[in-house]
Amino acid sequence: MLDKRGCGVLLHPTSLPGPGGIGSLGVDARRFVDLLAAMGMSYWQVLPLTPPAYGNSPYSAFSALAGNPLLIDLDQMVVDGDLAAIRYEDGPNDTSVDFEAVSEKKMNLLRTAGATFLANEAAPCKQEFWDFCNRTPWLHNFALFMALKHKYKGKSWEKWPADLALLTPEKYEKTSVELGSEIGVLKYIQWQFFRQWSGLRAYAADKGIAIIGDIPIFVAYDSVDVWSHRELYLLDSKGKPTVVAGVPPDYFSVTGQLWGNPLYDWEMMGRQKYVWWIERFQSMFELFDVIRVDHFRGFEAAWHVPAGEKTAVNGTWTKAPGTILFDTIFAALGKLPVIAEDLGVITPEVEDLRDRYDFPGMKIVQFAFDSGPTNPYLPHNHQKKSVVYTGTHDNDTTVGWYDSLSDTQRSQVNYYVGGRGDDTVDCILRTVLMSVADTAIVPLQDLIRSGSEARMNIPGRAFGNWGWRFTWEMISPDLSGHVRDQIECYGRCNPKCQ
Repeated sequence: MLDKRGCGVLLHPTSLPGPGGIGSLGVDARRFVDLLAAMGMSYWQVLPLTPPAYGNSPYSAFSALAGNPLLIDLDQMVVDGDLAAIRYEDGPNDTSVDFEAVSEKKMNLLRTAGATFLANEAAPCKQEFWDFCNRTPWLHNFALFMALKHKYKGKSWEKWPADLALLTPEKYEKTSVELGSEIGVLKYIQWQFFRQWSGLRAYAADKGIAIIGDIPIFVAYDSVDVWSHRELYLLDSKGKPTVVAGVPPDYFSVTGQLWGNPLYDWEMMGRQKYVWWIERFQSMFELFDVIRVDHFRGFEAAWHVPAGEKTAVNGTWTKAPGTILFDTIFAALGKLPVIAEDLGVITPEVEDLRDRYDFPGMKIVQFAFDSGPTNPYLPHNHQKKSVVYTGTHDNDTTVGWYDSLSDTQRSQVNYYVGGRGDDTVDCILRTVLMSVADTAIVPLQDLIRSGSEARMNIPGRAFGNWGWRFTWEMISPDLSGHVRDQIECYGRCNPKCQ
């Protein structure tokens, strides 16, 4: 799929327009797919669709497999008869997400819908719901975990009563019965998410648009994954991490990035024949056509920081199973289309792991202008088997990035891309499309020339990220034609959209 020239747009669904304070999988998502098709795009790249936990980050989720309830289209639930007509207090043109307010209101409405559906024995989709429950092995654990979080006011699982934090089989059965009503509602919410996503993905496929998903290598500590499989992580006898994940000082931070995720006990995972990873990849490919593996280098070696450190400076690179893991996954599932996020401290061993499986790596043009003509991110150094980006969700927008440069740096960029200053962003985008790399991905913010106010994430900042949304008024009437002309010029136009 990624071995033919193509182009795509990076946009997380929370950034879509529409009522309710946050993007959803409804009408506006389909309108966005229509826009991609009109541009001649081949791909829509999204961030993880899992339920965000700490800091509203999609890279820190309550589950590695569940869907984000906040993305559910409530209007469809009204059509289904599970909700009364909704009176939205906000307009459709909000440009940021108030996660706290949205979460409280939307979860209340979703619980109301779930209770209504479950109480209606004659609901026309009841069998579809039960079929989903029966074929989704992780669902009950997730619903039980979230029901307990709801009961204990959102506290992290290690702060629950000891017999629930370190759950026994007897307590598991008893608690499942006690919280049965809430568990049923939570299962309904997940069913709605997956059936709506399935419908949207089918709509995109019909338009010739493939979906690129994102799989974070690590999971959050406060997640059902750790709570229900503590043996798979490097934890002490009380369930506390002994080491946590991060990266050493890099482009984004002089003190590194201290993510805080628990790290895997690869020896135990190996004894279990990596079943957890096989099931995770299988689940992701039921949602997406292609997967970008975040922090790919962590499969070769990960930065282990002792628990309690305030920064990520003090850590050690610790080996991971690499080829053994991917050989096992592919033996079980077949060859899979994967993009390796090979940014940061990349060693020959990481490159060998990437190249062994013919995974395309990533080229970020914003990283290209700081070390001379041999910089691997400069387009003249790109490889065909790669994916070129102006920037990712962790970068500033290209307008914001260019505005932040010194005069000397701007001159250097302009000399390379043939810009004059007022047209430099256009020239950078054209340079990306010219690249020999088979695939080019551009954040929507760059296509519509948004400044730093539209930045999605600032690494190392715990709060205030992930909230940007676009409005349809930001999309000029000639945008699709202009973009299509460019990607046709550089041989990237999707033949299914012609």
